[in-house]
Amino acid sequence: MNMNLSINSKTKERTERKKLKILDYAVLVSLFLFAAVQLFPLIWMVLFSLKDNSEIFYTNVIGLPKVWRWENYTSAIVNGGILKNFFNSVLYTAVTVTVSGLLSAMTAYAITRMQWKLKGVVYSLFIMGIMIPIHAALLPLYIVINKLKLSGYSALLIPYIAFAIPMSILILSGFYKSIPKDIEEAALIDGCSIYGTFFKIIFPIVRPAIATVSIFTFIGTWNELMFANTFVNNSQFRTLTVGIMSFAGQYSTEWGVIGAGMVIATLPTVIIYMFLSEQVQESLVAGAVKG
Repeated sequence: MNMNLSINSKTKERTERKKLKILDYAVLVSLFLFAAVQLFPLIWMVLFSLKDNSEIFYTNVIGLPKVWRWENYTSAIVNGGILKNFFNSVLYTAVTVTVSGLLSAMTAYAITRMQWKLKGVVYSLFIMGIMIPIHAALLPLYIVINKLKLSGYSALLIPYIAFAIPMSILILSGFYKSIPKDIEEAALIDGCSIYGTFFKIIFPIVRPAIATVSIFTFIGTWNELMFANTFVNNSQFRTLTVGIMSFAGQYSTEWGVIGAGMVIATLPTVIIYMFLSEQVQESLVAGAVKG
């Protein structure tokens, strides 16, 4: 009787192991297919950038280029002025991430950790900024920018920073609320000022939140088109997205050159993810848990 029970238990274990292996293989295949679907647009865009119009639309829509037209990149860089637009986008993004991150961190700290009468009203006003669509703010901002005679980089930097702050304050406020107040009280007892407490103690603790905010701000600023196409008329200050859009001609368009510009615009995001994928995932998970 005992022998039969042991044989049955071993048989059940084997079947369960086989089921687990089959399940593991099914998960791997599903993940592989999901990765292939996600990577296909990126691969197609690279191949798209190395073709001419006839291949793109008629003879070779999906396959490898019959002639690898690297001159599309030369046209985008030399004739299209992509490098200048690329530098502008890097400048806009870097300044927006830095300034909005610092202002949001200090504002959220004042709202959540300090005691003053109007902090609830101020917090509500900032959060209301999330509910304002860009399209609704486009015309009023255009009028204000013209009246203030803002031009050049400031015409875009000020709106970018202003629109990045509300979401940043919302995320950072959740992080600040999770920090015990005993840490600040101990620092104040030791003679640390409010600025020293913030920059030396609190700011390092909320680095995951800062990373989360920086990621969202980077993506939003780098890919922004509406403000950049409306507020900047001088080609010297336009962003990469507007520069790529300007490749489209009135009567004819070299779509391969546009594809080359799109590849150049996508490279920074891909490179950042390749080198900072773990930090990006950790910051997003930390933001989801603490927020």
